[in-house]
Amino acid sequence: MFDAGLRAALFGGLMIGAAAALFYWLNGRIAGVSGIFGDLFLDRRNGHSPWRLAFISGLLLGYLLVRAWRPELGQIHLQTNPAGMAIAGLLVGYGTRMSCGCTSGHGICGVARISPRSLAATGIFMLAAMITVALVRHSGLLP
Repeated sequence: MFDAGLRAALFGGLMIGAAAALFYWLNGRIAGVSGIFGDLFLDRRNGHSPWRLAFISGLLLGYLLVRAWRPELGQIHLQTNPAGMAIAGLLVGYGTRMSCGCTSGHGICGVARISPRSLAATGIFMLAAMITVALVRHSGLLP
């Protein structure tokens, strides 16, 4: 019925949704990766660092397991040079701080809760992504 790529995407989406729901149910917190990662270094209240470290470690371990099990799914193809990647990373970091969240916090958890702020943030970052892709693909900046 579905091709392998669509099945993998559907399965991945279900896993992300289930993980976000479980995280909220068990911790009463939104599974916003940028906030969890950023506060790992900034929020030193007692008991907060271990669960944040476990969460980030789980993300990395999940990637490594996928890479070991299905190497073709874990391949990363860089489309620019290291300077371009650094600039892109800084812009993403700036954007997540400016919008007080990232795609997991706003796009998955916030949209599911019908949060007006998350709906607006998700619409804006999706529009910015579409414009960026269109400009880069048609500007000749990348080979």
